[in-house]
Amino acid sequence: MKKLFKLVLNFIPRPLLIRLSYVVRPVMALFLKGSKFTDPIDGKSFKTFLPYGYGKQRNNVLSPSTLSLERHRLLWLYLKNETDFFQPELVSGSISNVDKRIILRDAETSSALKVLHFAPEQAFFNRFKKMDNLDYVTTDLNSPLADVKADICNLPFNDNEFDVILCNHVLEHIPNDKKAMSELFRVMKPNGMGIFQVPQDLNRETTFEDDSITDKKERAKIFGQYDHVRVYGRDYFNKLQAIGFKVEEVDYTSKLSDEEIKKFCLAKGEIIPVVYKN
Repeated sequence: MKKLFKLVLNFIPRPLLIRLSYVVRPVMALFLKGSKFTDPIDGKSFKTFLPYGYGKQRNNVLSPSTLSLERHRLLWLYLKNETDFFQPELVSGSISNVDKRIILRDAETSSALKVLHFAPEQAFFNRFKKMDNLDYVTTDLNSPLADVKADICNLPFNDNEFDVILCNHVLEHIPNDKKAMSELFRVMKPNGMGIFQVPQDLNRETTFEDDSITDKKERAKIFGQYDHVRVYGRDYFNKLQAIGFKVEEVDYTSKLSDEEIKKFCLAKGEIIPVVYKN
């Protein structure tokens, strides 16, 4: 199965994969139904998750029902438990005195939380789209799930337009990531929040990139995936700060028990880069 999944990932274009998954996903979810592992996004449990990876495959990481990976499930838990992203009520202040959640909405307005989601993941797309408390906009150059086809380095949005920006595993694909980060900063509202996850080697001090590497096999070997252009190190946080963001390196798995980490198939110690525009 691992070889088949690797072949599919590397040779079928991503937009086509997304369309095919709607047919395959229900079958896989039924076949793997069990009780050992649980996807917190939809609450369904399975005897095992699926393998995933363009190069070296990781076992037991891809949810059969939502197609979420470790990072998606971690982000879901963080948004649900640490922010008011899923809450329709408007609460004043930056932190609620009741539950200490990060408050993203302004109590003085009745408008929904305006969210911009780059390269929307299937695990989130339909769920976020149906939430009445969100004004949800998706964007990407190629994804069939994108409302707005746009280049992240030249966004067709106004300054200070979005309360929340989700841009996860996108920047490692962008040659001019500094320009992309600047655009993210421009369209975020003052006091807005973003989550910009990337594949990151926390043992590497500085980011590695080499524009001369254009061969897909060589890129996959060096950068981890054929369409990646860099490997981010710990200086990723400094890059975001240099643009103007306030950055928090959130290790949300430290708040979870080992049993929860195992049950939800999370990557212990994975950092969520949470950014703010003051």
